[in-house]
Amino acid sequence: MPLRLHPIMRRGIDLFNRCEFFDCHEALEEIWRPARGPERLFLQALIHFAVGFYHHQRQNQEGAERQLRKGLTKIARYLPEFEGVDTARLRAQVERRLKTIEHGGRVRGYPKIELLLLSHQIHRHRSQQVG
Repeated sequence: MPLRLHPIMRRGIDLFNRCEFFDCHEALEEIWRPARGPERLFLQALIHFAVGFYHHQRQNQEGAERQLRKGLTKIARYLPEFEGVDTARLRAQVERRLKTIEHGGRVRGYPKIELLLLSHQIHRHRSQQVG
């Protein structure tokens, strides 16, 4: 099953997008543990982001910065898209939040993990609009 369709991956993305970062990290670790190859490192990047923002929520600036930097290093291998995730957009959003945190600021709006429509989904969506 493609990673983007895995129910736990979908749950992890939903938790991340609701800023429930601790639970997101727990969910993604369930599929990270048995993962191999490029999927494993990709999941690890997302987990670093979740843990980093969890640290930020708990006012642990050093932990947040460290985890977000680790995630940014790992996600760089998966640009601009991987498994349907808009990694380029996610990276840019995390970089902006990291700069805020590095300057001692508080993040007001957290990044969202966005799934891209695949070409066959776009075609189906357009067909439904026409008919």
